[in-house]
Amino acid sequence: MRVDNLKKEFENFYGAGDCNVYFSPGRVNLIGEHTDYNGGFVFPCALSFGTYCLIRKTERKSFRFRSLNQEIVQEIDLDSLCNPLPKGTWVNYAIGVIAQFVKNGQKPDTGADILIWGNVPNGAGLSSSASLEVVTGVAVNEEFQFGQDRLTIVKYSQKAEHEFAGVMCGIMDQFASGMGKKDHAIYLNCDSLEYELVPVKLSGVKIIIGNTNSPHSLDAGKYNERVDECRAAVDAITPSKLIANLGELSPAEFNSLSASIENDIVRKRARHVVSEIERTKKAVEELKLGNLLAFGELMNQSHDSLRDDYEVTGNELDAMVTAARKIEGTIGSRMTGGGFGGSTVSLVKDEFVNEFIEKVGAEYFEKTGIRGEFYVAEIGDGGRRIN
Repeated sequence: MRVDNLKKEFENFYGAGDCNVYFSPGRVNLIGEHTDYNGGFVFPCALSFGTYCLIRKTERKSFRFRSLNQEIVQEIDLDSLCNPLPKGTWVNYAIGVIAQFVKNGQKPDTGADILIWGNVPNGAGLSSSASLEVVTGVAVNEEFQFGQDRLTIVKYSQKAEHEFAGVMCGIMDQFASGMGKKDHAIYLNCDSLEYELVPVKLSGVKIIIGNTNSPHSLDAGKYNERVDECRAAVDAITPSKLIANLGELSPAEFNSLSASIENDIVRKRARHVVSEIERTKKAVEELKLGNLLAFGELMNQSHDSLRDDYEVTGNELDAMVTAARKIEGTIGSRMTGGGFGGSTVSLVKDEFVNEFIEKVGAEYFEKTGIRGEFYVAEIGDGGRRIN
Protein backbone atom coordinates (compact mmCIF):
# COMPACT_ATOMS: atom_id res chain seq x y z
CA MET A 1 0.00 0.00 0.00
CA ARG A 2 1.31 3.45 -0.92
CA VAL A 3 2.11 5.97 1.80
CA ASP A 4 -0.46 8.46 0.49
CA ASN A 5 -3.12 5.74 0.72
CA LEU A 6 -2.06 5.00 4.29
CA LYS A 7 -2.41 8.70 5.13
CA LYS A 8 -5.96 8.66 3.73
CA GLU A 9 -6.78 5.67 5.90
CA PHE A 10 -5.33 7.52 8.90
CA GLU A 11 -7.58 10.50 8.21
CA ASN A 12 -10.59 8.22 7.77
CA PHE A 13 -10.01 6.90 11.30
CA TYR A 14 -8.75 9.95 13.13
CA GLY A 15 -9.80 13.01 11.12
CA ALA A 16 -7.97 15.46 8.90
CA GLY A 17 -4.53 16.76 9.81
CA ASP A 18 -0.86 15.99 9.37
CA CYS A 19 0.73 12.79 10.59
CA ASN A 20 4.24 11.39 10.33
CA VAL A 21 5.12 8.02 8.80
CA TYR A 22 7.75 5.59 10.05
CA PHE A 23 8.88 2.19 8.77
CA SER A 24 10.84 -0.75 10.17
CA PRO A 25 11.59 -3.92 8.20
CA GLY A 26 11.13 -7.59 8.81
CA ARG A 27 14.23 -9.74 8.65
CA VAL A 28 15.51 -13.01 7.31
CA ASN A 29 18.33 -14.81 9.06
CA LEU A 30 20.78 -16.32 6.60
CA ILE A 31 22.41 -18.55 9.21
CA GLY A 32 22.82 -18.68 12.99
CA GLU A 33 19.54 -19.97 14.40
CA HIS A 34 18.67 -20.22 18.10
CA THR A 35 22.11 -18.91 18.94
CA ASP A 36 21.11 -15.37 19.90
CA TYR A 37 19.77 -16.15 23.37
CA ASN A 38 22.83 -18.34 23.89
CA GLY A 39 25.32 -15.51 23.46
CA GLY A 40 26.37 -16.65 20.00
CA PHE A 41 26.64 -15.21 16.50
CA VAL A 42 23.82 -14.59 14.03
CA PHE A 43 23.79 -13.32 10.44
CA PRO A 44 20.45 -11.67 9.59
CA CYS A 45 19.55 -8.98 7.08
CA ALA A 46 16.69 -6.50 7.00
CA LEU A 47 14.11 -6.92 4.24
CA SER A 48 12.43 -4.39 2.01
CA PHE A 49 9.01 -5.14 3.50
CA GLY A 50 7.98 -4.48 7.07
CA THR A 51 5.67 -2.39 9.26
CA TYR A 52 4.49 1.20 8.81
CA CYS A 53 3.49 3.40 11.73
CA LEU A 54 1.53 6.60 11.17
CA ILE A 55 1.42 8.80 14.25
CA ARG A 56 -0.02 12.13 15.34
CA LYS A 57 0.31 13.61 18.82
CA THR A 58 -2.96 14.73 20.41
CA GLU A 59 -4.11 16.69 23.45
CA ARG A 60 -5.85 13.65 24.94
CA LYS A 61 -4.36 11.66 27.81
CA SER A 62 -4.51 8.39 25.90
CA PHE A 63 -3.02 6.49 22.98
CA ARG A 64 -5.36 5.15 20.32
CA PHE A 65 -4.18 2.16 18.25
CA ARG A 66 -5.64 0.88 15.00
CA SER A 67 -4.26 -1.62 12.51
CA LEU A 68 -5.26 -2.29 8.94
CA ASN A 69 -4.13 -5.90 9.49
CA GLN A 70 -6.13 -6.62 12.66
CA GLU A 71 -9.70 -6.01 13.75
CA ILE A 72 -8.95 -5.07 17.35
CA VAL A 73 -8.91 -1.33 18.08
CA GLN A 74 -7.57 -0.16 21.42
CA GLU A 75 -7.47 3.04 23.47
CA ILE A 76 -5.12 3.11 26.44
CA ASP A 77 -4.76 5.99 28.89
CA LEU A 78 -1.31 7.25 29.79
CA ASP A 79 -1.41 5.75 33.28
CA SER A 80 -2.04 2.24 31.87
CA LEU A 81 0.81 2.04 29.36
CA CYS A 82 2.78 -0.35 31.58
CA ASN A 83 -0.09 -2.81 31.93
CA PRO A 84 -0.09 -5.72 29.44
CA LEU A 85 -3.33 -6.45 27.63
CA PRO A 86 -4.75 -10.00 27.41
CA LYS A 87 -2.38 -12.50 25.84
CA GLY A 88 -2.47 -12.53 22.06
CA THR A 89 -3.54 -8.87 21.68
CA TRP A 90 -1.43 -7.28 18.94
CA VAL A 91 -1.28 -3.93 20.72
CA ASN A 92 0.90 -5.56 23.39
CA TYR A 93 3.88 -5.37 21.03
CA ALA A 94 3.44 -1.61 20.67
CA ILE A 95 2.62 -0.61 24.25
CA GLY A 96 5.33 -2.99 25.48
CA VAL A 97 7.88 -0.69 23.85
CA ILE A 98 6.26 2.52 25.07
CA ALA A 99 6.26 1.01 28.56
CA GLN A 100 10.05 0.78 28.45
CA PHE A 101 10.28 4.55 27.92
CA VAL A 102 7.93 5.06 30.88
CA LYS A 103 9.91 2.71 33.11
CA ASN A 104 13.05 4.67 32.30
CA GLY A 105 11.53 7.99 33.30
CA GLN A 106 10.20 9.14 29.92
CA LYS A 107 6.42 9.03 30.20
CA PRO A 108 4.61 10.77 27.33
CA ASP A 109 2.97 13.97 28.56
CA THR A 110 0.15 13.68 26.09
CA GLY A 111 -1.46 11.07 23.89
CA ALA A 112 -1.19 10.07 20.24
CA ASP A 113 -3.17 8.44 17.46
CA ILE A 114 -1.38 5.52 15.83
CA LEU A 115 -2.22 3.55 12.69
CA ILE A 116 -0.27 0.39 11.85
CA TRP A 117 -0.02 -1.46 8.56
CA GLY A 118 2.45 -4.20 7.75
CA ASN A 119 3.26 -6.33 4.73
CA VAL A 120 5.33 -8.91 6.60
CA PRO A 121 3.28 -12.13 6.42
CA ASN A 122 2.12 -12.90 9.97
CA GLY A 123 3.45 -16.19 11.29
CA ALA A 124 6.00 -16.52 8.48
CA GLY A 125 8.99 -16.35 10.80
CA LEU A 126 10.17 -13.06 9.27
CA SER A 127 9.83 -11.04 12.47
CA SER A 128 6.59 -9.15 12.04
CA SER A 129 6.50 -8.66 15.81
CA ALA A 130 10.02 -7.19 16.00
CA SER A 131 9.20 -4.94 13.06
CA LEU A 132 6.15 -3.62 14.92
CA GLU A 133 8.11 -3.13 18.12
CA VAL A 134 10.97 -1.26 16.49
CA VAL A 135 8.79 1.00 14.36
CA THR A 136 6.79 1.95 17.46
CA GLY A 137 9.98 2.71 19.35
CA VAL A 138 11.46 4.78 16.53
CA ALA A 139 8.22 6.75 16.08
CA VAL A 140 7.57 7.45 19.77
CA ASN A 141 11.22 8.33 20.38
CA GLU A 142 11.19 10.97 17.63
CA GLU A 143 7.68 12.32 18.09
CA PHE A 144 8.14 12.86 21.84
CA GLN A 145 11.78 13.91 21.45
CA PHE A 146 13.01 11.36 23.99
CA GLY A 147 16.49 11.32 22.45
CA GLN A 148 17.28 7.63 22.87
CA ASP A 149 19.84 6.08 20.51
CA ARG A 150 18.91 3.26 18.17
CA LEU A 151 20.52 0.50 20.23
CA THR A 152 18.43 1.53 23.25
CA ILE A 153 15.27 1.29 21.15
CA VAL A 154 16.36 -2.18 19.99
CA LYS A 155 16.81 -3.23 23.64
CA TYR A 156 13.43 -1.75 24.58
CA SER A 157 11.85 -3.76 21.76
CA GLN A 158 13.37 -7.01 23.02
CA LYS A 159 12.11 -6.29 26.54
CA ALA A 160 8.65 -5.69 25.14
CA GLU A 161 8.71 -9.18 23.64
CA HIS A 162 9.76 -10.66 26.99
CA GLU A 163 7.39 -8.73 29.22
CA PHE A 164 4.30 -8.18 27.06
CA ALA A 165 4.34 -11.16 24.67
CA GLY A 166 5.94 -13.70 26.99
CA VAL A 167 8.55 -14.85 24.46
CA MET A 168 12.05 -15.00 25.92
CA CYS A 169 13.71 -14.21 22.59
CA GLY A 170 17.24 -13.11 21.92
CA ILE A 171 17.96 -9.71 20.44
CA MET A 172 18.57 -10.71 16.81
CA ASP A 173 15.16 -9.85 15.33
CA GLN A 174 14.92 -6.41 16.88
CA PHE A 175 18.58 -5.69 16.10
CA ALA A 176 18.16 -6.52 12.42
CA SER A 177 14.98 -4.44 12.15
CA GLY A 178 16.58 -1.47 13.86
CA MET A 179 20.16 -1.57 12.57
CA GLY A 180 19.91 -3.11 9.10
CA LYS A 181 21.53 -1.60 6.01
CA LYS A 182 20.63 -2.05 2.36
CA ASP A 183 22.56 -4.85 0.62
CA HIS A 184 24.31 -5.86 3.86
CA ALA A 185 23.84 -8.58 6.46
CA ILE A 186 24.62 -8.07 10.13
CA TYR A 187 27.29 -10.26 11.69
CA LEU A 188 26.24 -9.85 15.30
CA ASN A 189 27.80 -11.12 18.51
CA CYS A 190 24.68 -11.44 20.65
CA ASP A 191 26.71 -11.51 23.86
CA SER A 192 28.70 -8.29 23.41
CA LEU A 193 26.39 -6.71 20.75
CA GLU A 194 29.44 -5.94 18.66
CA TYR A 195 28.52 -6.17 15.00
CA GLU A 196 29.82 -5.84 11.48
CA LEU A 197 27.85 -4.89 8.39
CA VAL A 198 28.94 -7.39 5.75
CA PRO A 199 28.19 -6.68 2.06
CA VAL A 200 26.02 -9.40 0.54
CA LYS A 201 27.37 -9.80 -2.98
CA LEU A 202 25.38 -12.49 -4.74
CA SER A 203 26.35 -12.15 -8.37
CA GLY A 204 24.00 -14.37 -10.37
CA VAL A 205 22.22 -15.64 -7.24
CA LYS A 206 18.95 -14.67 -5.55
CA ILE A 207 17.74 -15.06 -1.98
CA ILE A 208 14.33 -16.74 -2.07
CA ILE A 209 12.11 -16.88 0.98
CA GLY A 210 9.60 -19.71 1.04
CA ASN A 211 6.60 -19.14 3.31
CA THR A 212 5.20 -22.52 4.31
CA ASN A 213 1.91 -20.88 5.34
CA SER A 214 2.11 -23.11 8.38
CA PRO A 215 2.25 -20.27 10.89
CA HIS A 216 4.61 -20.58 13.78
CA SER A 217 3.52 -19.38 17.20
CA LEU A 218 6.46 -18.67 19.45
CA ASP A 219 4.23 -17.94 22.42
CA ALA A 220 2.94 -21.53 22.32
CA GLY A 221 5.71 -22.57 24.71
CA LYS A 222 8.12 -24.55 22.53
CA TYR A 223 10.46 -21.60 22.02
CA ASN A 224 10.67 -20.93 25.75
CA GLU A 225 11.17 -24.65 26.28
CA ARG A 226 14.29 -24.55 24.12
CA VAL A 227 15.55 -21.55 26.10
CA ASP A 228 15.10 -23.54 29.31
CA GLU A 229 16.87 -26.58 27.86
CA CYS A 230 19.89 -24.47 26.95
CA ARG A 231 19.99 -23.07 30.45
CA ALA A 232 19.90 -26.61 31.77
CA ALA A 233 22.93 -27.43 29.61
CA VAL A 234 24.82 -24.46 31.04
CA ASP A 235 23.93 -25.57 34.58
CA ALA A 236 25.19 -29.10 33.86
CA ILE A 237 28.50 -27.88 32.42
CA THR A 238 29.21 -25.17 35.00
CA PRO A 239 30.63 -27.49 37.70
CA SER A 240 33.33 -28.48 35.21
CA LYS A 241 33.77 -25.11 33.49
CA LEU A 242 32.20 -21.86 34.66
CA ILE A 243 30.22 -20.39 31.74
CA ALA A 244 27.40 -17.90 31.48
CA ASN A 245 26.05 -19.26 28.19
CA LEU A 246 26.72 -21.88 25.54
CA GLY A 247 28.24 -19.28 23.23
CA GLU A 248 31.41 -19.36 25.33
CA LEU A 249 32.22 -22.93 24.28
CA SER A 250 34.25 -23.96 21.25
CA PRO A 251 33.29 -27.24 19.56
CA ALA A 252 36.36 -28.91 21.07
CA GLU A 253 35.46 -27.72 24.57
CA PHE A 254 31.90 -28.89 24.16
CA ASN A 255 33.03 -32.33 23.03
CA SER A 256 35.23 -32.66 26.12
CA LEU A 257 32.46 -31.48 28.46
CA SER A 258 29.32 -32.92 26.85
CA ALA A 259 29.38 -36.07 29.01
CA SER A 260 28.54 -33.87 32.01
CA ILE A 261 25.11 -33.25 30.44
CA GLU A 262 23.27 -36.40 31.52
CA ASN A 263 19.98 -35.58 29.79
CA ASP A 264 20.22 -36.77 26.16
CA ILE A 265 17.77 -34.17 24.85
CA VAL A 266 19.51 -31.29 26.61
CA ARG A 267 22.85 -32.52 25.22
CA LYS A 268 21.42 -32.49 21.68
CA ARG A 269 20.13 -28.95 22.11
CA ALA A 270 23.54 -27.76 23.29
CA ARG A 271 25.30 -29.58 20.44
CA HIS A 272 23.20 -27.68 17.93
CA VAL A 273 23.95 -24.33 19.52
CA VAL A 274 27.71 -24.83 19.69
CA SER A 275 27.95 -26.24 16.17
CA GLU A 276 25.66 -23.54 14.76
CA ILE A 277 27.81 -20.77 16.18
CA GLU A 278 30.85 -22.32 14.51
CA ARG A 279 28.95 -22.69 11.21
CA THR A 280 27.96 -19.03 11.33
CA LYS A 281 31.56 -17.92 11.81
CA LYS A 282 32.67 -20.05 8.87
CA ALA A 283 29.77 -18.90 6.70
CA VAL A 284 30.67 -15.24 7.11
CA GLU A 285 34.29 -16.01 6.23
CA GLU A 286 33.20 -17.85 3.09
CA LEU A 287 30.84 -15.07 2.03
CA LYS A 288 33.60 -12.47 2.37
CA LEU A 289 35.75 -14.65 0.10
CA GLY A 290 32.94 -15.03 -2.41
CA ASN A 291 32.62 -18.79 -1.82
CA LEU A 292 28.86 -19.11 -2.20
CA LEU A 293 28.93 -22.89 -2.64
CA ALA A 294 30.62 -23.27 0.76
CA PHE A 295 28.17 -20.81 2.27
CA GLY A 296 25.26 -22.82 0.86
CA GLU A 297 26.59 -26.08 2.25
CA LEU A 298 26.78 -24.51 5.70
CA MET A 299 23.15 -23.42 5.31
CA ASN A 300 22.24 -27.04 4.57
CA GLN A 301 24.11 -28.25 7.62
CA SER A 302 22.34 -25.64 9.72
CA HIS A 303 18.91 -26.93 8.73
CA ASP A 304 19.88 -30.54 9.35
CA SER A 305 21.08 -29.65 12.85
CA LEU A 306 17.90 -27.71 13.56
CA ARG A 307 15.92 -30.74 12.40
CA ASP A 308 17.85 -33.48 14.17
CA ASP A 309 19.35 -31.91 17.30
CA TYR A 310 17.16 -28.90 18.02
CA GLU A 311 13.92 -30.37 16.62
CA VAL A 312 12.28 -27.10 15.61
CA THR A 313 11.61 -27.71 11.91
CA GLY A 314 8.54 -29.92 11.53
CA ASN A 315 6.97 -31.58 8.49
CA GLU A 316 6.23 -28.41 6.51
CA LEU A 317 9.66 -26.80 6.78
CA ASP A 318 11.37 -30.12 6.08
CA ALA A 319 9.17 -30.75 3.05
CA MET A 320 9.96 -27.35 1.56
CA VAL A 321 13.71 -27.67 2.18
CA THR A 322 13.77 -31.21 0.74
CA ALA A 323 12.02 -29.98 -2.42
CA ALA A 324 14.34 -26.97 -2.67
CA ARG A 325 17.47 -29.10 -2.56
CA LYS A 326 16.27 -31.12 -5.55
CA ILE A 327 16.55 -28.07 -7.82
CA GLU A 328 19.87 -28.03 -9.67
CA GLY A 329 20.36 -24.31 -9.12
CA THR A 330 19.82 -24.38 -5.35
CA ILE A 331 23.08 -23.57 -3.58
CA GLY A 332 21.70 -23.95 -0.05
CA SER A 333 18.35 -24.09 1.74
CA ARG A 334 17.33 -24.00 5.38
CA MET A 335 14.56 -22.97 7.73
CA THR A 336 14.84 -19.43 9.05
CA GLY A 337 13.44 -17.88 12.19
CA GLY A 338 12.22 -19.56 15.34
CA GLY A 339 10.84 -22.62 13.58
CA PHE A 340 7.70 -24.63 14.37
CA GLY A 341 6.38 -23.45 11.01
CA GLY A 342 7.29 -20.21 9.26
CA SER A 343 9.68 -19.84 6.34
CA THR A 344 12.72 -21.18 4.55
CA VAL A 345 15.56 -19.23 2.98
CA SER A 346 17.38 -20.48 -0.10
CA LEU A 347 20.19 -19.28 -2.34
CA VAL A 348 19.22 -19.99 -5.95
CA LYS A 349 21.03 -19.27 -9.22
CA ASP A 350 19.21 -16.68 -11.32
CA GLU A 351 18.42 -18.97 -14.21
CA PHE A 352 16.69 -21.45 -11.89
CA VAL A 353 14.48 -19.04 -9.94
CA ASN A 354 11.30 -19.66 -11.95
CA GLU A 355 11.85 -23.42 -11.92
CA PHE A 356 12.48 -23.28 -8.19
CA ILE A 357 9.24 -21.46 -7.42
CA GLU A 358 7.19 -23.71 -9.71
CA LYS A 359 8.60 -27.10 -8.76
CA VAL A 360 9.16 -26.48 -5.04
CA GLY A 361 5.66 -25.05 -4.77
CA ALA A 362 4.17 -28.08 -6.53
CA GLU A 363 6.04 -30.67 -4.49
CA TYR A 364 5.34 -28.83 -1.26
CA PHE A 365 1.61 -28.80 -1.99
CA GLU A 366 1.72 -32.48 -2.94
CA LYS A 367 3.43 -33.39 0.36
CA THR A 368 1.46 -31.11 2.71
CA GLY A 369 -1.75 -29.98 1.02
CA ILE A 370 -0.72 -26.37 1.74
CA ARG A 371 0.00 -23.69 -0.84
CA GLY A 372 3.37 -22.10 -0.17
CA GLU A 373 4.34 -18.57 -1.15
CA PHE A 374 7.72 -17.42 -2.46
CA TYR A 375 9.42 -14.04 -2.39
CA VAL A 376 12.65 -12.94 -4.04
CA ALA A 377 14.17 -11.03 -1.15
CA GLU A 378 15.63 -7.55 -1.36
CA ILE A 379 17.86 -6.43 1.52
CA GLY A 380 16.77 -3.05 2.85
CA ASP A 381 17.55 -0.46 5.54
CA GLY A 382 16.55 -0.51 9.18
CA GLY A 383 13.86 1.50 10.97
CA ARG A 384 13.44 5.14 9.96
CA ARG A 385 11.09 8.02 9.30
CA ILE A 386 10.03 8.04 5.66
CA ASN A 387 8.25 11.38 5.20
